Amino acid sequence: MRLVCRSFAAQVAPTPAVVLVMYWTKYLLLFVGGWAFFVSFSSFAPSLASSGSGFLSFEWVFRDDAFQKFILWAIFYESAGFGCSMGPMNARFKPPIGGFLYFLRPGTTKLPLFPGLPVVGGMRRTLLDVVLYAANMAFLLRALLSPEITPDLLLPSFVLIGLLAVVDKTLFLAARSEHYWIALACLTFAGGDFTGADFTGADFTGDLAGGSELWVSACKLVWACVWFWAATSKLNDHFPSVIMVMMNNGPFFPKALKRRLFAGYPDDLRPSQLARFMARMGTATEYAIPFVLIFSESALLTGAMLFVMFCFHGFIALNNPSGMPIEWNILMVYGGIFLFGFHPEAIAALGAALGAAPALLAFILLFGVAIPAYGNFVPSRVSFLMAMRYYAGNWAYNVWLFRPEAISKLDRLTRLGGTLREQLTDILPEGENIDAAMTLMMAHRFMHLEGRPLLEALPQAVDDIDAYEWIDGEIFGGNVIGWNFGDGHLNGEQLLTAVQAQCGFEPGEVRVVMVESQPLFGKTMRWRVMDAASGLVASGETDIASMRDVQPWPTGRYAEAFSPQSPAGSASPR
Repeated sequence: MRLVCRSFAAQVAPTPAVVLVMYWTKYLLLFVGGWAFFVSFSSFAPSLASSGSGFLSFEWVFRDDAFQKFILWAIFYESAGFGCSMGPMNARFKPPIGGFLYFLRPGTTKLPLFPGLPVVGGMRRTLLDVVLYAANMAFLLRALLSPEITPDLLLPSFVLIGLLAVVDKTLFLAARSEHYWIALACLTFAGGDFTGADFTGADFTGDLAGGSELWVSACKLVWACVWFWAATSKLNDHFPSVIMVMMNNGPFFPKALKRRLFAGYPDDLRPSQLARFMARMGTATEYAIPFVLIFSESALLTGAMLFVMFCFHGFIALNNPSGMPIEWNILMVYGGIFLFGFHPEAIAALGAALGAAPALLAFILLFGVAIPAYGNFVPSRVSFLMAMRYYAGNWAYNVWLFRPEAISKLDRLTRLGGTLREQLTDILPEGENIDAAMTLMMAHRFMHLEGRPLLEALPQAVDDIDAYEWIDGEIFGGNVIGWNFGDGHLNGEQLLTAVQAQCGFEPGEVRVVMVESQPLFGKTMRWRVMDAASGLVASGETDIASMRDVQPWPTGRYAEAFSPQSPAGSASPR
């Protein structure tokens, strides 16, 4: 692990240029270009081939319909699997996507909200699951191809995405529902008098133009909630290690500064003062964005903060954040400019507008305030996405340890593509050191502060760590359920139960180290070790503040605990 961490720190240009070109081509042509294509069907839009005052003049970019279709396209795009979990930067090679290849295939593994519930609570995808997913995608396409966006076009997708959350949590999270679904609610229910459970007063047939003040104000609040909770989630000891890892991996971060991200390269690979300063500045900036944009009555101040916001998200996008959520950053920038730059008149009327729709306001406060607050203080019960705890380095995660002879049992699962080792074997030239490539992928987990609990948990998990194949839960989950994006709850105990039921591992063949994220203002990260066949093996808590003084690799008593001469359990949990 010392060699792995030093190798990661030594890289100044780790991402091949061809990979960067592939991703940015995807962002610009598929994501932005796809949105422009669907906007061209709007009644106000000129032809794609027109010029002058037509399509190439970009006058259409910040029209209301264009924003509305960007929300719909983002849901469709992410739900299809083209977004943040796609490609080699997510260890997905053959095939490069999961998404619809899994979600339209009966028999694939799923994670229902209520396991065991009749009809919808099974662990394998049924024809009903496939039909619900396909129907949502079809309704989204119908709205995208329509000349005008009306509430009656949006209501089916709003309902279906809620149903998909019940049949498979993966589908709900893959649609980035913690953001896009709430925005969809704003568009759906702002066109009429949505005052409660009684829908009789709602006008689901007109367009959204008449209620633009309401839905713009509602979306402003959604954007502000995202920024606020994303900043709040960074109030911990973890975020400096995020800056250290992301900037060292960033293709556009100055190479001359990369070694200065570490406290004492190559022997001390903890975050430096530079990394800590950047972390504090990033958190302060993210807090300032929503408050200034919401309360500013100055066009100059609003414009200045929109420029800061553009630079903030652009800096993140250019430096390859984990999971590659570049499309989300693009939409945050576009939405911020549209909502706060092109609709400044709605700022003063925000309270009055939302006061006219108390049920919609309650919905936004539930999903934009109450659930994120609960998820920050009790992260074990809420997805980090629903809690809006974005790239803060404080995630639930899992490490799956397989006996090599037991891995073939995974072939009993319905999935596309093999394990990461099998994918690399298929694409790397003969003789390439696949073991080295596999091991280097472990650096991401250990270099972050959240990886320190593994120093205490792994010796409790197995007698000889070298006798097992290490598969990170993110990579394993993406291979089995078709989507992954940093949420350890998707590749934890529920997935272990589903995999064990289908594969039938013997005791000792599969051990999973499950680490839960640190609660806001909490002191520890809890962890458990589970055996696929026999259940709980060990559990403990790791004090995080004390781990700031520990190197990413095993040293001292932690190194002794990994020694083959030391029995498992020699490292006592804190």
